Amino acid sequence: MNSPETSDQTSPRLQQSQRFSSDLRTSGVLLHISSLPSPFGIGDLGSGSFEFIDFLAKSGQHYWQVLPLGPTNEVFGNSPYMSSSAFAGNPLFISPEQLIQDDLLKQEDLPAYNFSDYFIDFAQATAWKKEVLQKAWQVFQQQTSPAEQDHFFRKLTLEHHWLKKYSLFMALKQQFGQQGWLQWPEKIRRCQPAAIQEAERELQEEIRYFQFEQYLFFRQWKNLHGYAQEKGIQIIGDLPIYVGLDSADVWANQEIFALSPETGEPSHVAGVPPDYFSETGQLWGNPLYRWASTGTVQEKLFAWWQQRLQAILSTVDIIRIDHFRGFESYWSVPAEEKTALNGSWETGPGLSFFQEMEKQLGDLPIIAEDLGVITPAVEKLRDDLGLPGMKILLFAFDGNPDNAYLPQNITRNCVIYTGTHDNDTAVGWYLSDQVSDHAKEVARRYANCGDTTATHFHKQMIYLAQSSVAALCILPMQDVLGFGNDCRMNKPGTTNDNWQWRCARHFITDALAAELRGTTALFGRLPVKKEKKAKKQD
Repeated sequence: MNSPETSDQTSPRLQQSQRFSSDLRTSGVLLHISSLPSPFGIGDLGSGSFEFIDFLAKSGQHYWQVLPLGPTNEVFGNSPYMSSSAFAGNPLFISPEQLIQDDLLKQEDLPAYNFSDYFIDFAQATAWKKEVLQKAWQVFQQQTSPAEQDHFFRKLTLEHHWLKKYSLFMALKQQFGQQGWLQWPEKIRRCQPAAIQEAERELQEEIRYFQFEQYLFFRQWKNLHGYAQEKGIQIIGDLPIYVGLDSADVWANQEIFALSPETGEPSHVAGVPPDYFSETGQLWGNPLYRWASTGTVQEKLFAWWQQRLQAILSTVDIIRIDHFRGFESYWSVPAEEKTALNGSWETGPGLSFFQEMEKQLGDLPIIAEDLGVITPAVEKLRDDLGLPGMKILLFAFDGNPDNAYLPQNITRNCVIYTGTHDNDTAVGWYLSDQVSDHAKEVARRYANCGDTTATHFHKQMIYLAQSSVAALCILPMQDVLGFGNDCRMNKPGTTNDNWQWRCARHFITDALAAELRGTTALFGRLPVKKEKKAKKQD
């Protein structure tokens, strides 16, 4: 990399993804980047990700769904839903293999490593990857003159409007011993211009390092996304409705969040009331948006959201909006509460928000995560926008014939999942002592299966999901493999032992691809070939 150049983050979206289409029957797999095979302790954007795209193509899939791509940290249990930035990429996903190919490292530059293929030790993987990236940064500085670096970083920050504030935020966190921004000195905490300018001068080297990380991430992501497009695979990204309190977004845009003007602390925080996942609700702790504001504050809030949607649409083909119902009404919990029980519903921005976003950005390819406490008003907002919702097959078997997740009750314009990252795997559900024998019996009857063991239960659920009328079927990789709850990704309401599962390379076989392709073809979900479409048009 003797003459560094910057470029747009990723390839443009595929033509087919301008809006989710319920006219086609398609299928895909859910597997986060962190779970991909890699010898370096955590999944990354190297060979494991390209090989997984090959697997998807061989198995007749059309979609790859991932979780949020932002930076994570141990303070929040390494959750991708509690990131330090709504725009940045996770540097843990940067591939050392790609750095070697780009002449930023040599093989002998890599520190010794001996990581597990089956789970992530975040502390170990983070320390190792940081050492690798620091070495690449040193090589970059040696390869480029000061004038070239000045030009490079000017161009980079012009292309990514959020990058200056994000990199300054990360440099300041480093300077202040990783303390949250609410503990910083008042002038810098309040983003006073003079304090910002002084920090930018003093921390220029550190700021540029964090910008360099983002350059590497988006360069590698662009290559991966382009390869997916070549193979006919569209990527479904995940956009959490909220951002973390200790994030560059909240620190740099305090006026658009419901914070105390004196302390910066939120008076109320986000969560959800008691539901399927938790008897006391889920207390997320994210700051709430000032949706009821008017004038300049509302303009800034809508502009920030426009930039956020524009950024993710330059990165993926379709967006799954996590907690879509928060746009109709959201659960507001007093900040001092220890659980989410004592909250209240507040009015969200509703239809006008999406109308404004589409006015600015054009048609938005969105999947609405509409799980949990859903009201007719939320359904109306989803349907008025023409958005597909989500149906979770494992929620269907309570014996109620009106259950919205039963195969005969779902509609075509939806996405059916056997399960998601937030609940049991199919086999784990069947083996769980928290699931009633009656529910398991109902599931077996729907699958028309007399087998009472868990051996083939995941295949029965895949069969039911694939055979449904839903336009799109997404299968977690754990269910494709038939793994139990020791491979579960996340347990809502807990912070320990989540997000750690990894899929070892030897599990992803041609035989597995052939088996998955068989059910995908049986139920008419193989991708439509371009040649056939052209003939029909003739």
